[in-house]
Amino acid sequence: MHRLSLRRYRFGYGLKRAMRKGGMLIAALLGLSGPVFAQDDTIVIAAFGDSLTAGYGLPVEDGFVPQLQRWLDAQGVDVIVQNAGVSGDTTAGGLARLDWVLGDDVDAVIVELGANDMLRGLDANAARANMDEILSRISARGLPILVSGMKAPPNFGAEYQRIFNSMYGELAAQYGAEFHPFFLQGLGSNVSISALSQLMQPDGLHPNAEGVTKIVADIGPYVLKLIARVSSDGAQ
Repeated sequence: MHRLSLRRYRFGYGLKRAMRKGGMLIAALLGLSGPVFAQDDTIVIAAFGDSLTAGYGLPVEDGFVPQLQRWLDAQGVDVIVQNAGVSGDTTAGGLARLDWVLGDDVDAVIVELGANDMLRGLDANAARANMDEILSRISARGLPILVSGMKAPPNFGAEYQRIFNSMYGELAAQYGAEFHPFFLQGLGSNVSISALSQLMQPDGLHPNAEGVTKIVADIGPYVLKLIARVSSDGAQ
């Protein structure tokens, strides 16, 4: 594995902020004035989600964030992807920890939440209200957003499906975010149940390493669009 890639996904979370604070501390100790470190223009993306983002059930290097980091490295993009995924998180849980995630080193955010709301049968209108507030707060920080959607299956009922499935695209449009319709779409829409099972962990809910690779290949171009928006704004 590329050493730089390994360093990024292990130590990327809060790296720029730590360097800034560390620089100020060293300067104070040495009695110096002015910046000690040059401005780090590496773009930092917070991947903000639940177990699908966190890499549940997988070795660290096989999870979504490390695989996305390697994919972006291969594109020659100077980006650090932070793993801000928490297994089991709902939209309410995400909203509660959002301000902690949005450190001063973050330049853009990938939002992937809602699967646990759906699986637990939580109110779809409440999930939409939480997502609305999440995107509102991120937007208020001036941070570009990529929304990756989730879908409710038919057994939840037509009304639940309508409210839940539509919230992602509608809220992405409302806040001018990039929109990736379905986080799991990279697994394929026309594959057999048998083929799909080969891409999933035994729980049938989380992709295995090969499945994550397909998901990253699918969402990667959308992430590049997100990065282009940061770059056009001067990498904040």
